[in-house]
Amino acid sequence: MAELTAVREPSPFGVTSRKLGIWMFIVADAATFAALLFAYGYERVANPDWTRPFSFWPSITNGIVMTVVLLTSSLTIIAAVLAAQAGRKTSALRWLGATMLLGALFAALHLREWIVMIGDGWRPFRNPLGGTPLVGATFFSITGLHLLHVVTGVVVIGVIALGYRRGRFEPGHLETVGLYWHFVDLVWMFVFPLVYLMNMR
Repeated sequence: MAELTAVREPSPFGVTSRKLGIWMFIVADAATFAALLFAYGYERVANPDWTRPFSFWPSITNGIVMTVVLLTSSLTIIAAVLAAQAGRKTSALRWLGATMLLGALFAALHLREWIVMIGDGWRPFRNPLGGTPLVGATFFSITGLHLLHVVTGVVVIGVIALGYRRGRFEPGHLETVGLYWHFVDLVWMFVFPLVYLMNMR
């Protein structure tokens, strides 16, 4: 009995289906973040009683540290991809591990900030400073969605690293997850100035 095998047509766009898929996801996800940030900007301008909850210390300083951590993680995942493409498997795995650690550090700093704000009375629909509750709602929504992407990215990088170590995945898989990670970093470059710096008192 003849064995049936799947037939896959080559991608008509000159890139692998895996890379095309991640680019399509990034475009769709970018539209989601763009809509959220646009709505946030509209609400901020439309509310005359919009409060500015962030001071340079510790909120903005913590945000700067988070930004440096995330940008550094972009460099480490680039190093991982380059090492994998050069056939240096052990080095690639180390760089992936460094990326995961930096991503976890970013998440920890973010959660610590949330805990402090919640302790100060902030809620998605409560503003302890007396202004519109939309300040808390937009902050927790936007940063929460981004934090979800970071945590998801750390988990996926771990899965890819494990599969790559066992020989199930190739350097192309590292490149694909790297594109997602760069997108997460890029989104933060919009979130930090819009949500934090513009709300510094």
